[in-house]
Amino acid sequence: MQNNIYDTIIIGAGCAGLGAAMYAGRLKMKTLMIGDNIGGTITFTDVVENYPGFIRLTGQELADNLRKHAEDYNMEKAEAKVARIKIDHGCFFVETNENKIYETKTIIFATGTEWRKLNIPGEKEFANKGVHYCALCDGAIYQNKIVAVVGGGDSAAKESLLLSQYASNVYVLVRGDKLRGEPINNERVSKNEKIEVITNVSAKEIIGDKIAKGVVLDRQINRSATLKLDAVFVAIGHIALSQLAKDAGVKTNGKGEIIIDKESKTNIPGFFAAGDVTDTAFKQAITGVSEGVTAAYSAYTYVNENEFICPVGNEDLIIKIEKKKYEAKPKRLK
Repeated sequence: MQNNIYDTIIIGAGCAGLGAAMYAGRLKMKTLMIGDNIGGTITFTDVVENYPGFIRLTGQELADNLRKHAEDYNMEKAEAKVARIKIDHGCFFVETNENKIYETKTIIFATGTEWRKLNIPGEKEFANKGVHYCALCDGAIYQNKIVAVVGGGDSAAKESLLLSQYASNVYVLVRGDKLRGEPINNERVSKNEKIEVITNVSAKEIIGDKIAKGVVLDRQINRSATLKLDAVFVAIGHIALSQLAKDAGVKTNGKGEIIIDKESKTNIPGFFAAGDVTDTAFKQAITGVSEGVTAAYSAYTYVNENEFICPVGNEDLIIKIEKKKYEAKPKRLK
């Protein structure tokens, strides 16, 4: 059974997970990456212009490059969802939705985020019927139509720019007093004749019949509180997919983001985290990859600094770990 124990299991296959997989493979660790969406959310990005080494490429192209680099090393992949993580005597057991259980000495948690919802009437009813969360995925449907983007950050700016390639008019509904995108994207938005930014306004309800037909606002625009349109794209941020880690005893902040230090360590020895699921303030593809690489190196150091005695057959697992840098003890889950 000892040969079946992985040095590290990476949960998540986005930019951070692929970066970790590449570096763990380079360090010749016995590595398994588990994820049901290879490439992660970057694959929904139309154009990436802020990843060093590439002046301009699509999100899918960047994901493909990261995947190919990781696969160039000796690492294993499993396309599945993780259902549970158990910790026993410092060893990790990762169970998938296919009822497969993998054992590992360390975990690198890089599950990323999911789109935040408005949670207003009509949003759920008209999901994929005029309410969307990804312009790259669904924008082309609205050729020569009127659409709105709800959001005030850089994601909203980029979504509106992409939608302007298809729609006749794009409204950006900003709750604050200005659009807070990156300066270059703000400039592009202001120069785009198809895009109109409306500030100090909030969406209260999405209305329609079989499909969305408009959005009710909290104040009047052109003498009406109802903005008629064909689609609403929501771009108000993301929610960290950290529940599996929290269930295993990993500490998170008030936003549900996993708390890590500069070495990607969590409060549980041998459990590392990277990417958008963590509490780092600046979340980009390049920072996620960097954290993934850091997590892989920290896992490599942890494996080499500790002695692991693995079981044979059905005998109880015995692992001897010398606590050198950690104060916290692994939490035992039954």
